[in-house]
Amino acid sequence: MIKLTMLSSAEKVKGQGVASAYRELVNLLEERYINEIDMKINSFEKSDITHYHTVDFRFFLSTFFKKKRGVRLGYVHFLPETMEGSLKLPWIARVVFYKYLIGFYKRMDEIVVVNPSFIPKLTAYNIPEEKIHYIPNFVSKKSFFPISQAEKQLAREKYGIPADKFTVIGIGQVQHRKGVLDFIEVAKKLPDVQFVWAGGFSFGKITSGYEELKKIYDNPPSNVKFIGIVDRSEMNACINMADVFFMPSYNELFPMAILEAMSSDVPILLRNLDLYEEILDGYYVKEMDNAGFIRAIERLEHDANYYNEMLQAAKRGAAYYSEDRLAKIWLDFYQGLLTKE
Repeated sequence: MIKLTMLSSAEKVKGQGVASAYRELVNLLEERYINEIDMKINSFEKSDITHYHTVDFRFFLSTFFKKKRGVRLGYVHFLPETMEGSLKLPWIARVVFYKYLIGFYKRMDEIVVVNPSFIPKLTAYNIPEEKIHYIPNFVSKKSFFPISQAEKQLAREKYGIPADKFTVIGIGQVQHRKGVLDFIEVAKKLPDVQFVWAGGFSFGKITSGYEELKKIYDNPPSNVKFIGIVDRSEMNACINMADVFFMPSYNELFPMAILEAMSSDVPILLRNLDLYEEILDGYYVKEMDNAGFIRAIERLEHDANYYNEMLQAAKRGAAYYSEDRLAKIWLDFYQGLLTKE
C-alpha cells in the first residue's frame, strides 16, 4: 500500500479552482483506492509520496526532510505569468513571490501540470522536462450532473432569475484576468438575456482592478446579477439554471468551472485562447472578441439545432475529462513514481 500525504491549504480561500481540483482528487482516492493508497491530509508523518497542492512556506520547509517526505510531487496550477491580472502586489513583493514560486517547484522530484502548455514554460525556468507530467483536471458526475426542469426552476427562484429568460452564467473570481469587464459589455448589448456571475473577491482588495470592479459588482446593469461566492455544494444547481456557460478570460490554466459546466450538460462559450487548443478543442464555442461573443449567444438562443450541436460537444468533453477515465491514470502514476529509477 502506498503511503501518500496531501499537503494543501487550497480550501482556506473560497471560490478558487485549485480547491475544487484538490477536493475532486481527494474524493476520488478515498472512494476508489482505499485498499491501494493510505492517504493522510496535511500530516508530516513519514510518506512514500508527498503531494504538494499549494506553495505554503511551511510546506516548502518540509521539502528539506527528504527521507520523511519520500517522492516530493508538486502540483502546478499556476506560474508567474499566469498570475498577472489576478493580484495587485507591489513590484518588490511580486518579484520575491515569483522567485519563491519557481524555487518551490525546483525543490520537487516530480511535477504534475494541469495543462500541457505549462511544460515549455517550466523548462524555460530550467526544470528538466523528464520531471514534468501532464494529468488534466477532472470532475465527478456525483458532484456535477444534469438536474430536472423543476429543480432548475427552483434554483432560478432562489437567485431571482426569471423562469422564461435565456440565461448565461460566468464563474470565477471577479478580476480583470477573468474578462469580467467584457462579460458586462456583452450583457449591455443583449438586454433581453439574463447574465449571472458566480464568484467574488476571494483575495479582497489586493485583487487586480478591485476598485473599478467593485463599483460594477455593487451596481451592475439591470440584466446582470452578481451572486457572490457560491458554496461548492450548491454550484451544480447554480450551473444547471443557466442555458450557456460563458467565460471570456484572457489568461487561464485549466478552469474547473468549464469541466463542471460540461458535466452539467451546459454548452460552453470561451475566448479562443491558445492553451485551450490542446485540451478543449471541439468541445466549445470559440470566439475572439465581444462582437463574436454577442453573435454566439444570439445564435445559441435562437438556433435550436446549433444549441443541441454545442450541447453534444460539451457532453463529449465531460466524458473525456470524467472521473472514470482519470481514476486509473492517477493510480498508475502514483505507483509508477515508486518504481521510477
